[in-house]
Formats: sequence, C-alpha cells, structure tokens
Amino acid sequence: MRCPFCSNKDTRVVETRETGEEVTRRRRECLSCKKRFTTYEKLENFNLRIIKKDGAREFFDKEKLRRGILKACEKRPVSNEDIDRVVDDIERVLRNKHAPEVKSSVIGDLVMKHLKKLDSVAYIRFASVYRAFQDIGEFEKEVRLLKTHDSKSSKKNRRNAR
Repeated sequence: MRCPFCSNKDTRVVETRETGEEVTRRRRECLSCKKRFTTYEKLENFNLRIIKKDGAREFFDKEKLRRGILKACEKRPVSNEDIDRVVDDIERVLRNKHAPEVKSSVIGDLVMKHLKKLDSVAYIRFASVYRAFQDIGEFEKEVRLLKTHDSKSSKKNRRNAR
C-alpha cells in the first residue's frame, strides 16, 4: 500500500476493524512520513452470471440491483442503510448458492421478499414492474394479497407481544 501523502511503499497497519460483512477498515501509518490514512478492503466481485428472461446472460451488477431497489423506495421512509442491508443480504444469498449462473427471477423474488418486510408501497411499486401487471385487476389482486399478509403479521406480532 502506497502512502497517499509521500508515495512511500512501506506502511504498517495500526488498527483493523470490520465495518460490514465484507468490508474491512484498516488504519495505516506511513513508515516514512508518519502520517496516517484509512483504507477499506472489500471482497472481490464474484463472477456470477444472471440469466435474463430472454435467455441473455450478463454479470451480476450490485449497483444495478441497488438502483432498482432505490427506485422502488423513492420518496418512502426507507434509509440508505436499509437499502444497503437488503442489497448485501441478496448478494450474500446469491454468493452462498455457489452456482455460476442464476435466473433473474431468483433475484426478483429475493427483492420482493425483502421489500414486503421493509415497505409495502415500495413492494407494490417493484411488483408492478417485476410482474409486469397488465391491468388494474392484477394490481388490485397484489394489494389484497399484501393486505392479507400484513393483517396476519399484525395479529402474530400482537400475540407475541403478550
């Protein structure tokens, strides 16, 4: 690691801290100029290929996934940290499959599962695009299913609170 101040190659790690599941923060000190700086190590992207609906294949793009979820959560009370957590969890699930390829529908279903828990409006927004609703009837059906799910979750939470 080169020092960003004097470009010396000799540095030492002063402190190491895990900041996320796949990110390590290291505080370093240059052995020449004695200045300190921080680096972040992240696991190299894995070469997962996504099989699209039309059969085309493309490499998994974490930022593309994040943008899609961000779009669904636009103007909703969902924090960037929540979105990052969802994206990281989906990436972790895909990584743990140990398969070189995965259908895009698997990713879509994972996003739907997370958004259903996170924010019902974001869930419906994503579902309307992902499932390509053709008419208002399909939209209404999905909302009814969501209401049923929310109602069951609320009753279960009330029972567990007692």
